[in-house]
Amino acid sequence: MSSSNASPATLPAWQTLTQLAAASQPHLREVLKSDAGRAQRMTASAAGLTLDASRQRLSPAIESALLSLAEQAGVVAQRDAMFRGDAINTTEKRPVLHVALRGQQGPWGDAISADVARELDRVCAFADGVRSGAVKGHSDEPFTDIVNIGIGGSDLGPRMAADALAHLTGAGPRVHYVSNPDAWALYSVLHPLDAARTLVVVSSKTFTTQETLTNAASCQRWLTDNGVPADRLASHLVAITASPAQSAKLGYAADRTFLFWDWVGGRYSLWSALGLPLAIGIGGAAFREFLAGGRAMDEHFCTTPLASNLPVLMALSGIWNRNFLKCPTHLIVPYASRLVRFTPFVQQMDMESNGKRTHKDGSPVTVDTGPIVWGGLGIDGQHAYFQLLHQGKHTVPVDFIGVQTEETPLPMAQTHHDVVNLNLRAQAQAMAEGRSAEATRALLEEDGNVSANELDAMAAQRSFEGNIPSNILWIDKLDPSRLGALIALYEHKVFTQAAIWGINAYDQWGVELGKTMAKSMESK
Repeated sequence: MSSSNASPATLPAWQTLTQLAAASQPHLREVLKSDAGRAQRMTASAAGLTLDASRQRLSPAIESALLSLAEQAGVVAQRDAMFRGDAINTTEKRPVLHVALRGQQGPWGDAISADVARELDRVCAFADGVRSGAVKGHSDEPFTDIVNIGIGGSDLGPRMAADALAHLTGAGPRVHYVSNPDAWALYSVLHPLDAARTLVVVSSKTFTTQETLTNAASCQRWLTDNGVPADRLASHLVAITASPAQSAKLGYAADRTFLFWDWVGGRYSLWSALGLPLAIGIGGAAFREFLAGGRAMDEHFCTTPLASNLPVLMALSGIWNRNFLKCPTHLIVPYASRLVRFTPFVQQMDMESNGKRTHKDGSPVTVDTGPIVWGGLGIDGQHAYFQLLHQGKHTVPVDFIGVQTEETPLPMAQTHHDVVNLNLRAQAQAMAEGRSAEATRALLEEDGNVSANELDAMAAQRSFEGNIPSNILWIDKLDPSRLGALIALYEHKVFTQAAIWGINAYDQWGVELGKTMAKSMESK
């Protein structure tokens, strides 16, 4: 087994994969035609999600070598260390226990489990109190609007999940999100609101984040300027933090301060009290279902053999594409509009975690690490940047994400749903198969509208290389449980790739550098 500090390039499986990458491999259009059992063999399911990896540029020999790579890199041992609560965040000497936030008992001990359960009960009770109108502001009126102030993981996760589960909000209060300290971003949210019926939630791990505290101070000024008495201001404020002493200094009441812990990274914190805005939006019971979905994916990740383990399979195809096919970017395109913010959420999770160039012992990494993650809604992309995917000079691996059922209360909802998923399947197949110049020329000749002198030029311009690797990830129903499973799937994929590369996925010193520079420049 490899040390987690060692370069994966020294492992026998890495050498085998290097040789396989150098050898000629058949085009995906040929593979898909000749391998009748491929789709069934390369499809796996867990927790309401189904992964179809049949359009990855993988042969049985490559799949076998990738599984050997995971074994030789000690993925299982590193996974178990994380779930035990070992200090796998080596630069900060902390455990990494966002998995403990999902409510299961684990080897991290009863004390952590009790802390998590207590805070979860507080979050859900407060969220339901806000939704029912039992929690009130200074004028004894229920809150109609919640403004969440946070940035990075304190914004991207709750905002993404709120969009994905918007169908569950019912008659509850409206929840707004502000992350950017640009004045217009905050003004445009606050301007139409009634201060007497507005609750401001300030989410910050340290309660020292400059952007968040600027927006929070501005909200407090807006509340008092619009009739909230200064001595009752705390009734309109909520703090979510790992530093309650710091928030108390700024006037946040203890009974409206919700806690998480330093072993929770911001981009992995949606499961904690930082999910309070989501819990207010969808209710405490639905928030617990969300946690249960993450827990179901944890169980799958920890108990399923690597060969049928969804996070591992996605991680390994990503390793093949990044390190051996030399693809520097990775595209995530959900086709369900409620997942509109899922790609930016995963972008932070992946790039902040695996954008590293040193091993855990400080030695330089000699192989490529995290890809550039980008994308957005697939249907929109089809009418924009998909042109580059089909005919540009880049090979861009893709995750297509679709939902198999549709529950929108619109008379023609099923027609909309059919169009969306038809496009998803067609794009995945078109990217895999492409269309050769010979096939294109034959089509043009059959059509008869292109002269003989133009055939070669037109065939070249209307041909498609194809051979673009992709996953199709199907969600059987977009509900709290499946959303939780989807997020945990990507979390464990990121972890698995970091384990193979031998890097620390749980620090972010590049982010800290910018904060330090800003403070230094402010003081001059």
